[in-house]
Amino acid sequence: MTPMAEHLEAHLAPFACTAQGMRGRRYDEPSPNHRTPFQRDRDRIIHSTAFRRLEYKTQVFVNHEGDHYRTRLTHSLEVGQIARSVAGVLRLNEDLVEAIALAHDLGHTPFGHAGQTALNRCMSDYGGFEHNHQSLRVVDHLEQRYAEFDGLNLAFETREGILKHCSRRRAEGLGEVGRRFLEGGQPPVEAQLANIADEIAYNNHDIDDGLRSGLITLEQLCSEVPLFRETLDSVRAAYPDLKADRRAIHETIRRLIDRQVSDLVANTSHCLEAGGYAEPDEVRAATEPVVAFSPAMAEANRELKRFLHRELYRHYRVMRMARKGGKVVEDLFNAFLADPVILPTDFRQRSEQAQAESGRQGLATVVADYIAGMTDRFAIHEHDRIFNPGSVSPR
Repeated sequence: MTPMAEHLEAHLAPFACTAQGMRGRRYDEPSPNHRTPFQRDRDRIIHSTAFRRLEYKTQVFVNHEGDHYRTRLTHSLEVGQIARSVAGVLRLNEDLVEAIALAHDLGHTPFGHAGQTALNRCMSDYGGFEHNHQSLRVVDHLEQRYAEFDGLNLAFETREGILKHCSRRRAEGLGEVGRRFLEGGQPPVEAQLANIADEIAYNNHDIDDGLRSGLITLEQLCSEVPLFRETLDSVRAAYPDLKADRRAIHETIRRLIDRQVSDLVANTSHCLEAGGYAEPDEVRAATEPVVAFSPAMAEANRELKRFLHRELYRHYRVMRMARKGGKVVEDLFNAFLADPVILPTDFRQRSEQAQAESGRQGLATVVADYIAGMTDRFAIHEHDRIFNPGSVSPR
């Protein structure tokens, strides 16, 4: 461990991941001189092509529907901020938790969950599609930046945290990083924290975007989500002259996040103290997650999720756009699979090699890689170039 890493990690809790305890990288590299290994991971993620593409990938609303709605990029930044703040209080590795948070959606398709569902359906005969697994493929294989290896060559702990969900079939081919999906166990505390920070971010910021779009109303939230009603009432009590405008909504949402974060810190601190964990591997061996809300807050969040699913995610306007996005993904997949010669040159060359090695399975995987890497607008333009006779392809 370098003196820099030793200095920065001296204050960490015994169950936090450290540079000294790091399980290595897929390819050996010298330790960085002026950063910890997990700072290096975070920086590589930020500089990656896949990270930049998140700016134009759907969170709930497709990119062209408005400039103020969250995208996968702004969502990932918000997850990183929440996760890093909580990590500091719990004496966890802030750089590791931030790296996991920033990378967790790198493999997401265009058009959000509708695009993922469509691509999974297209890949049903070839093992399916999981965006968490795709995020790992991005950092392990698909990013091509370095002279000595494909991918970003991230630390084991970062890769472990990115792989939040994984089927047994896929886990069997992932080696050590997929073991917990076969044998049970938990990821380290930092990975668990990034997962819950993701939930806090999308729940609360989807409220904001839903209200901004007019698809849900304050009245609906107050009548159906007690946690929101209680928080808005506290804002109105503190600021009786504040109108029900953007300031009131922002003040309510920031207090919602604070309530959830405070509950998470208190309950997780209790779980960690009760468990007496002395090292990260003891957390990995636990039967249940140690980063968790209290039962009351967990139920309040479930109520909020049910409301958002029913009133926002299933709103007819959202569903119409989702249907369009899913159709674009399916059309592109079927076209490229039937006629891979229309793939761009680099992907066509990859598809030829993949077919030679593993037949149609290899071709389908390359097509899925190409589509999953698209932004919303690129997918729409690519669909137009392939299916609209009047469209002009770029030179």
